[in-house]
Amino acid sequence: MAEKSLTEWIKNQKLKAPGMKDAHVFYRNLEEALDVRRAEHAMFTRTKSAWKTGNAFEFCSNDLLSLGSSGEMRIAFLEELAAHPNFAIYSGGSRLADGNYDYIEQVEQEIADFHGAETALMVNSGWEANVAIYSAIPRPGDVIVYDEFVHANTHDGMVHSLSLCKMSFRHNDVDAFREVLASVVDTQPMIRAMFALSGDAPGRKRGLPVGNAVFVVDEAHGTGVLGPKGSGLVCKLGLEKEIAIRLHTCGKALASSNAVILGNATVRNALMNYARAIIYTTAPSFPAVAAVRAGVAVLGRHAEGTNRTLNQSIETLTDLQRQDNIQHLVKHFYSILAANPIWEKATEMRMLYIPISEDWESRDWHAHIVPLWTRQRYNYWLVFHLQLLDICAFPIDHPTVPKGQGRIRLMFHGGNTEAEVETLASTICAFAREMIDIEEAEDSASKVPVKAQQVYALMAGA
Repeated sequence: MAEKSLTEWIKNQKLKAPGMKDAHVFYRNLEEALDVRRAEHAMFTRTKSAWKTGNAFEFCSNDLLSLGSSGEMRIAFLEELAAHPNFAIYSGGSRLADGNYDYIEQVEQEIADFHGAETALMVNSGWEANVAIYSAIPRPGDVIVYDEFVHANTHDGMVHSLSLCKMSFRHNDVDAFREVLASVVDTQPMIRAMFALSGDAPGRKRGLPVGNAVFVVDEAHGTGVLGPKGSGLVCKLGLEKEIAIRLHTCGKALASSNAVILGNATVRNALMNYARAIIYTTAPSFPAVAAVRAGVAVLGRHAEGTNRTLNQSIETLTDLQRQDNIQHLVKHFYSILAANPIWEKATEMRMLYIPISEDWESRDWHAHIVPLWTRQRYNYWLVFHLQLLDICAFPIDHPTVPKGQGRIRLMFHGGNTEAEVETLASTICAFAREMIDIEEAEDSASKVPVKAQQVYALMAGA
């Protein structure tokens, strides 16, 4: 199955515009633009992960607690639908017109209570939520100070913001944040400031700015994984009353869809009056809202857990156990790599390295997203190596990240096992050994690793 997926990907990377001289100029122009991506093997395509149809190991999806793959969310969702047999399939329109209904208001309040917020407003996606927040909330004269690695949809929202001043600071760097904040205060002392942060890496309560400053926290990767009952980073730190706006997406740990914006009534009213992404779109339908409610209910049911037994199946794990299992598996992965001299050499050569793994033994928490950085071109070679050995992981490359900063995003889940992680680590080290041997061999017949040669052979025959 992995070979079939790679073959399809290869076919989609072949240039098309040169063979379209007689085609309509409208379509030829589009294909010429797409050929720029194809030339760099960066053409995005629809893909079907091998783990969904075969026996491949899964280190790529956003199903963080494995509630989707285990079938638990399906059961909870169908139970929720069965409890409301006369539900409507459609919502009927915008929330400001015919798209508002009792059930969505009930679920929004339940979610607000779950996260310790005053109100919740459900929207169709995390993109829609961030665009709504940053296009509607900042007023003329406000300054937005944001982490340089905020999600692309935050940038999309800021493009439409009334704020004319937007300043970034180095990722997760508190000192850099304070420098930017001081610059704002020195140059524009009467300005209000909004701070855009991601909730995927726990911080500490370290002197939050006072006065006109407020925080907006994107909890897309904190939902379900951090905090009491999976309520997120803000709840973990006890800052529910100090954060002005929180965004929780439901398509990751909750294994459903949609997103929720948390704030007070003023924030909700501002969004409903000024956010075009909310005003001019259809409200979430009953089935979509029911799936979110089912996911939150699963988190609540599994709040109390015990240590996982050796042979306990994923279907019987509580969410607390799954959270703990993610931590255990990431540490296990780091320990295997650290004990392998090949990994140490590859890291010294800057062939492969994981920046966030430094001092991993002294950390009390580890992110479930592990970015494996590689040399240019090695990014795809390693993915080929993993995919052909039935390990699903995806490359992150330009234009998603700047050129020369390619990496592989490894996603660890509550349902992964130690054996899967050990296979992943040993496979990565085997690739590193092969590349080191190639680089150190003076008379190597080929500078291309074996698995990449197989893929290039498929490319030639495609």
